[in-house]
Amino acid sequence: MIDSVLRTLTFGQLSLQQWREVSLIHWLLTPLRKWRQGSGLLPHGDLIAAAIVAVLLVLSPYTSTTLIGILLVACAALWFLLTVSDEANGWLTPIHLGVTLYWATMVLATALSPVKAAAVSGLIKLTLNLLLFMLLARILRQPKLRTGVVSVYVLATLPVAVYGMRQYFFGAEALATWVDPTTNLSGATRVYSYLKNPNLLAAYLMPAVAMSVSAFFVWPRWLPKVLAAIAFFLNLACLVLSYSRGGWIGLLGLFFVLAVLLVYWWSELFPSFWKKWALPMLLGLMAGLVVFAVLFVGPVRERAMTMFAGRGDSSNNFRINVWEGVMDMIRARPVIGIGPGNEAFNRVYPFYQRPNYTALSAYSIFLETLVEAGIIGFTALLWMLGTTLYQGLYQLRRLRMDMNGQGYWLIGAIATCSGMLVHGLVDTVWYRPQVSTLWWLCMAIIASFYVPRQQRYEE
Repeated sequence: MIDSVLRTLTFGQLSLQQWREVSLIHWLLTPLRKWRQGSGLLPHGDLIAAAIVAVLLVLSPYTSTTLIGILLVACAALWFLLTVSDEANGWLTPIHLGVTLYWATMVLATALSPVKAAAVSGLIKLTLNLLLFMLLARILRQPKLRTGVVSVYVLATLPVAVYGMRQYFFGAEALATWVDPTTNLSGATRVYSYLKNPNLLAAYLMPAVAMSVSAFFVWPRWLPKVLAAIAFFLNLACLVLSYSRGGWIGLLGLFFVLAVLLVYWWSELFPSFWKKWALPMLLGLMAGLVVFAVLFVGPVRERAMTMFAGRGDSSNNFRINVWEGVMDMIRARPVIGIGPGNEAFNRVYPFYQRPNYTALSAYSIFLETLVEAGIIGFTALLWMLGTTLYQGLYQLRRLRMDMNGQGYWLIGAIATCSGMLVHGLVDTVWYRPQVSTLWWLCMAIIASFYVPRQQRYEE
């Protein structure tokens, strides 16, 4: 009964393939599909798309947001060409519908925005990210391309993490006041690598931690597995040394979900004792390591205790003052918000900010969504996330039946999304292009495993 309700709420009951086949758009695009057959490049479109995405993932930590935007435009154009000229059976998933609903609320918020020009700019950025998701969800349906694209990202994080570790051992200039000068950590080095911000670095490396674990199980032979293990420990260490408290709590959320899903995946192979005790013992070990670090590792203890200092910590005090102004913004336009993007936020926030507490965002993706699109947009966001989680877990159960090794990528993607959402409770790094592309990559990985109902029955 509960499963049936959840399947209905997450669009799982819809026969998307049948709807597509009888739609007017499908009929109008038939001539373009015939044109594709005579093209020399479009038959290799998925491989070309994977190459462009790989370039985007490799360059994003080092390049300007302008170049990232150009690559996103290229991805959007390629998605359009491939979609209108190809059958692409099964590409439409319930997650696509959830994402489209979320985008539609942002379009409505833009249309009703008090700062329309600024909101249009934010809508364009969001649309480019969503079209990246559409492209990735299409090409990642192929296991080889899925493994290739994710592997490129994991390997691309290694130079970033190595440079971050170098900063820790040899020192690095703080580019902003990242630590309360009144604490014992005032002289500590918070690594930021090529991303110029420790919180942004933590968000960028978080997917790499989960995907390195997945790569260890997916990559064949021991040499690649050793490389995956090195990537895991290196990225984990660099993330921890960013001293990003939001990154830390996000990491705990990531590890919790990762542990639960891995134990679930392997549970049928366990003897009866381990089926019962594997998860409690693993979670207990993780909790013990956290407690040990907080009690006996001085810098970790100092930084962790600031989470409970309230306004006694300058960073906490700053966020609290920003959140108070943000809550006033939400109360002023609770239904549909002010429109998407940081430009719209920067145009409206000064009217509500507390004196001397300027901000570029709401420092919470959930509060930011309420500001941008009100209760309507926030509801659409939760619907999208719920649909993604349900579909991800449903497909994981299907893959587990035959222990399909590609399921480890799905596990890593679900864990990453969970960790990034926990981090997003207290930060909006999700809106930075170096990180937003990774969020939509993980969403696309989950969507890429969707199997239409008819195909499920045939299997």
